[in-house]
This record gives sequence, structure tokens and C-alpha cells, in this order.
Amino acid sequence: MQFVSISMPPSPVGVHLHNTKRGVFEYNDRAIISNDIPRSAVASKNNRQTKFYSQPIPKGPVVNEAIASGKSPKDPGLPPKNPRIDVHKDKRFDSFKTWSGKLEGQISNLRGKHRETEVDLETQRPAEVEILPADRYFDALEGPELDTLRASEEILLPKDKKWPFLLRFPISSFGICLGISSQAIMWKTLATSASTRFLHVNPDINLVLWCSSLALVAIISFIYCLKVIFYFEAVSREYYHPVRVNFFFAPWIALLFLALGVPPSVSQKLHQSLWYILMAPVFCLELKIYGQWMLGGQRRLSKVANPSSHLSIVGNFVGALLGASMGLKEGPMFLFAVGLAHYVVLFVTLYQRLPTNVTLPKDLHPVFFLFVAAPSVASMAWARIQGSFDYGARIAYFIALFLYFSLAVRVNFFRGFRFSLAWWAYTFPMTGAAIATIRYSVVVTNIVTKSLTVVLCAVATLTVASVLVTTIIHAFVLGDLFPNDIAIAISESRPKPSVKWFHKRNASSDNKNGEKFLKCSNSEGKDIVAASVLKDVENSHSHKVLETLILPVIL
Repeated sequence: MQFVSISMPPSPVGVHLHNTKRGVFEYNDRAIISNDIPRSAVASKNNRQTKFYSQPIPKGPVVNEAIASGKSPKDPGLPPKNPRIDVHKDKRFDSFKTWSGKLEGQISNLRGKHRETEVDLETQRPAEVEILPADRYFDALEGPELDTLRASEEILLPKDKKWPFLLRFPISSFGICLGISSQAIMWKTLATSASTRFLHVNPDINLVLWCSSLALVAIISFIYCLKVIFYFEAVSREYYHPVRVNFFFAPWIALLFLALGVPPSVSQKLHQSLWYILMAPVFCLELKIYGQWMLGGQRRLSKVANPSSHLSIVGNFVGALLGASMGLKEGPMFLFAVGLAHYVVLFVTLYQRLPTNVTLPKDLHPVFFLFVAAPSVASMAWARIQGSFDYGARIAYFIALFLYFSLAVRVNFFRGFRFSLAWWAYTFPMTGAAIATIRYSVVVTNIVTKSLTVVLCAVATLTVASVLVTTIIHAFVLGDLFPNDIAIAISESRPKPSVKWFHKRNASSDNKNGEKFLKCSNSEGKDIVAASVLKDVENSHSHKVLETLILPVIL
């Protein structure tokens, strides 16, 4: 026996139901309206207030008549049952979920709430997300960072609404950790170096920055782990993205920075096993990335070279610096050799801009400062391996210093573009150049090196502080720090072009034969025009026959 429950608002706003004899029913998860409900079943009224009761009643002819008359929630007279729940149950995001979507369904079934019938499951089941080849990213996306959708492409997720936060949280968010943790290293170096004792830097600054960096790394790592758990398909697409994959080095580089910047009050010397633990994932990523650069087809270096590719190089030099600081010899030397070989190749490739010779848009100008990061860290790593800031370290430092100045004098790089997470690319390369300058001033101590140290450290600190404040404003006040990540939502295949044919008659007086033109417009906006002289075609049957023969040839 089936039942229908009466659902009425528990407030006096429904008093008019007593007079109009209208009731709102819920039947099979659908709200219906009936005008033939007994007054006693709708409300009971006393002298003080009106009370409304909900009780199951047997299914009767009223329900059948209401369903047959087509009265449903689509009726404009009915308010939505719960708009917030309807938003959260959007099935279009389920294709990027992992086991969480299935677990949610099992919990709902255990509670006795079947979310949809078998018919709904078949009609609303999202398409399976597959691993995309590299050439698909190049076909669907454009721009130096491959993050802009082409006009002819479509995405799997809705464009007209904001996606869930975890889907919008990119791997590039770890760039914030790189900027803050590198500041902890710089202030530690300022407090302990002999050439900067005249500044009287308090070591507590290093402690505060290191603790803040540790908390920030923990928070961002926790959020991204949630994304791995609940939206693993989105993480997989980021990993297979030809450019975005470089940012998977950022979490491990941030941990290496924390190890380098640990305050003396916390630990005087770290155990050497920590170096092997942190470098193992970096080495595995390098085996994948460097192998693809050389033999990867669509993922070869000449195709995917980008300033963000420096992150895969910086990991080698930071690891070599940490290992040498712990007293290791062969491991740091091995990483330094591998990083140096690939840095030379990457440096030449980026200078020539082999892939497309496309100029970076203004929004991505900050990533140019990643050119400064690798030689800065390489100079300090080689000095630590050799035990002194010798000529090899000085060569790398001078390269970084020249690149720094060549970018800093271009004022247009710092204005005319909107804020994004790419701005954090300014931070740790500037800080790395400042730290290398401190190391250099220990060997070459004069007024020039000391002044350069103070200027570069001040610029790096002001840059990190301003970018941090702007990030907080855009994240918590404006709410536009994490827009929809279009790069992970492209379709598995190119959409079918929509071809439209138009018949045009030339109005020229010279055209005595009544020449007709056929115009084809495909999805990319390109026009294909073909002329066919149709003489003395009077009946429509002959006209269709000629079109059948001509149009496939034009296509």
C-alpha cells in the first residue's frame, strides 16, 4: 500500500490554505497540487493560532488526477523544495569524483533515501573521464601555459557556475609555500652570516617565518590531499598536463626549503636519512619528465618547454644544497650533474622558443623570473659541495644576477595585468638571488656587495609581503583567487564540427548564366566557398541531385 504525505509550512503564512482548500503533496519525490483536499486534512484552526499537521494518507483519486493534469514542481506557482540541495546534487561533477560519489550513494541507501531510480541513473550517469594524450591538450587548449580553451572546444563541466572548491584548487598553489619558506632561509642566513652582522638581525624572525611556512605547507597539503581523495580524476588530469606536471615538484621543493631553513633553536643538525626520503619522489618525477623530454613524442622538450619547467631543474640544485649541508658527497654531486645537464638544454630551448614562438601574455610575465631561480641555487649548491664560493659558483651566481637585472629593468613586466597565483613566481627566485648575494658577500666583502645584499633582501621581503597581502584579499575578500580550472575539464575528443550550407546568387550584371555559390562554415569559423555553375536547373529534384554530388567533394 502506497502513502502520500502532506508537506505544509509550519508558519502562519499558510493560513490561506484553509480558505482556498489547496494542498501541497509529495509523491515519489515530486511535489503536486490539488484543489480537492478536505479542509480537515489541510489545517485545524482554533481561537489563538493555526496549526498544521503532516500525516500519511492513502493514495487516492486526488493524487492520480493531479499527476494526470501535469501539476509538477515545474509549475511556476511552486517554490523549489530546497535550492541548496539541488545545487550540491549536480551530476555533472560526478565524472571527476573517485570512490566518494559511490560512498555517498551507499550511505543514502542505508538511510533509506534512494536518490534516483534506475531510469534516472541511466539518464544522469556522467561520462567516464579517461587519461588524455598530450596532443589532446595541445588541440583543445592554447596559450604558453595551455590553460585557455580554444573557441571550437567544449568542456565537460558547466561554464555558467562556480565549481566545487577542490576542483578549483590547483597544484600551483604550492608556489605560496615556496615563497614563504624561502624567506625563512633568507632571514636565517642574514642572522648567521658574518657579512651581515652589522644589520643585527634577530634570529626569532627566522623562527616565526619557519613556523608559518610549516603551517602553510601542512594546510595546503591537506587541502590537496582532499582533492586527491575526492576528485582523483582532476588530479590525474593535472599530472598528465604537459605544463602543469612541473608543479608536482613544488611540494617536495617546499619541504626541502623547510629543511634548509630550520632554526638553530629547533635543530642543529638533521639526520641524513631525511635527505633520502625527500629526494626519492623528486628523483622518480625526474625519471618521468626527463625521459619524456628526450623520447616523449608530443611531450618532448621542444614541444612543452615553458618557464615553469625550471621547477624540475631547481629540485636537483636544492637537493644537492641540502645534501651537501648534511655532509653527503656523492648524492649531491650526482644531482648537481643531472640538473646542470638538463638546465643547459632547457635554457637554450627557452631562449629560442622552439615550440611555437608565442609571446607570453602579460598575466604570465612573473614566470619569467624562474630563469633566476636555477642558477642562484646552483651557485650555492656548488659552493657547499666544494667548500668555498669558487669560480664555478661565481659563474652561476653572475648568470643569475644578470638575468635578474635584465628582467627588473623592464617596468612593463610589473604592470597592466590582473593578479593570479602566477605572481608567486616573483617570490622565491628573488629570494634565491638575495641569499646567493649574501653567500657571495662573505667571500667578497666590500661596500658594493653589502649594499647589494641589503637592496636585494629588502626587495625580496617587500615582494613576498605585498603578494601575500594581495593573495589574502583575493582569497577571502574578493573570492576570485581560484577560478574554474578549465585545463582539467576538456573533453576526450574534438567536438564534431557543425557545418552549415548557404546558397547565394551572385547579383553581378556580368553573370549571365545565373551562377550560384555554395558556402560552408565549420566550427572553427573558417569559410569554404565553392562555385558551381547550375545552368537551366528548373526543377528541385535536379537541384538536389547536383548538391548531393558537389557537397561531399567540397567537404
